[in-house]
Amino acid sequence: MFHRLFFALWPADALRNSISETAARLERELVPGGRRLDAARHHLTLQFLGDFDPFPQTLVAGACAAAAEVRLPPFELVLDCAGSFRGSNVWWLGTHASPAGLQALWSSLGDALDRHGVPTRPSAAFSPHVTIQRNVRRHIAVTPIEPLPWPVHDFVLMDSQSGQPYRIIARWQLQD
Repeated sequence: MFHRLFFALWPADALRNSISETAARLERELVPGGRRLDAARHHLTLQFLGDFDPFPQTLVAGACAAAAEVRLPPFELVLDCAGSFRGSNVWWLGTHASPAGLQALWSSLGDALDRHGVPTRPSAAFSPHVTIQRNVRRHIAVTPIEPLPWPVHDFVLMDSQSGQPYRIIARWQLQD
């Protein structure tokens, strides 16, 4: 069984519930024809490391060392819009204006991973989002939602295995 490894923002339970309620409302109102993600899977991916079999202990050690170098203050992210990606047929919640702190975290983590020789999936641009629906048959333009504030105090390294709950490998605090 392969391990999908990625760094992410992991919402607190209250925010996770609000994301799920918003997803359910959008599903009722806009009928995407897809599959809503379970609330336990809501996250915002920062850096995707890849799929591995077996579990890559050396790569994870390097990723953890890189993450430990990130020194940034906490920030607030506000999920204030919904939209869809056509190529992957998903609906998401995101933000009209990505906060500078989020961009700095993505960039700083990417640079640290590069310095430690940890490969990531190349990305020309960062499109911060929380996936809420998969396999949709209907796409939507960016649509305002009631804002969901997300105080970001930490980030995590995740292990995802098919059919299993996500597992947090490690967590790093953002510090002033």
